Amino acid sequence: MATETTNSDGLADVMGVQSHTPADTAPGMPQLDFTTFGNQIFWLIIALVAIYFILSRVALPRIGAVLAERQGTITNDIAAAEDLKVKATEAEAAYDKALIEARAEAQRIIAAAKADIQADLARAMAEADVEISEKTAESEKAISEIRATAMQNVEVVAKDTAEAIVVALSGSADAKTISAAVDARMKG
Repeated sequence: MATETTNSDGLADVMGVQSHTPADTAPGMPQLDFTTFGNQIFWLIIALVAIYFILSRVALPRIGAVLAERQGTITNDIAAAEDLKVKATEAEAAYDKALIEARAEAQRIIAAAKADIQADLARAMAEADVEISEKTAESEKAISEIRATAMQNVEVVAKDTAEAIVVALSGSADAKTISAAVDARMKG
């Protein structure tokens, strides 16, 4: 056993494990190992080219189509808004015109109604004037008849009273003399 040496490296070799010495250790991160920079740069270029082709052939055309569609929609919406604005302006002008025409028509109808009312009023006033004139004439005729009748009655009463007074004072009365005296006094 003396010939056998205890070598930890031998044991490690037999076990299949390598021993690590401070000289054998590599820097901490594999990306910083200068011995693999060539491979890393190669795969970096491959990955960038693949990403470029994927983006330029698939993603960017889709994004461009979406942006173009959005721009088209915005342009169409702006054009539709302009058309609606023009139509709204035309509709407002038509509404204002219709409103002016309606007001003019209302004024015409009011004027016609006033004229009709005025004509009806004038006709009614003329009829009332005629009726009042007729009633006034009838009333004046009735008053004159009443006056004439009243005067006749007054004359009869005056003659009867005068005759009664004369009879009471003198005893006898002449009907012709009393009648002549009453007629003279009534005329004036």
